[in-house]
Amino acid sequence: MTLPQDNPPDIGKLQTAMNAAVKAHWKAFLFEGIVLALLGLAAMIVPPLASLAVTIFLGWMFLISGIAGLFVTYWARQMPGFWWSLFSAALAVLAGGILLARPVQGILTLTIVVGAYFLAEGVVTIMYALEHRRELSERWSWLLISGVMDLLIAFIIISGLPGSAEWAIGLLVGINLVLGGASLVGVALAARKT
Repeated sequence: MTLPQDNPPDIGKLQTAMNAAVKAHWKAFLFEGIVLALLGLAAMIVPPLASLAVTIFLGWMFLISGIAGLFVTYWARQMPGFWWSLFSAALAVLAGGILLARPVQGILTLTIVVGAYFLAEGVVTIMYALEHRRELSERWSWLLISGVMDLLIAFIIISGLPGSAEWAIGLLVGINLVLGGASLVGVALAARKT
């Protein structure tokens, strides 16, 4: 029996197949990119509504995954770690229920978590940049700038609490959607030309 790792894939064939698939479906990529960019712009124009939508979406995700986890845990109750799995699933159900029952308070909590994430990410990125300044020559400065920008975003979010909860998540999600949509539009237009 031959396993996939026994025969490494031919990278050239894989790239050719991928390019052909993108070229064949460039209109779908273009459509998806435009829709994502428009949703991102809408989120940036009305960030409080986008923040609320993200909180409700996360609430449903936690609730559904927690319920599914409870079923799977019950089904596999003979497996080791049953109680930890049960606790994890129940915690997801609880988190989802709280976010859905009190989405406005959930926005504040999520904003605090996002601010803490940017703070930690900024510190880690700066430390990473400083550790690699010899090996990466002048390129390490881009990492340093990225870390400083993360710290700046964290400062703006955390210092503006609770008011920043109204706009932070919606704005960040909007920016992400616009950039993701623009990249898909770029891929689609490049694939169309080839």
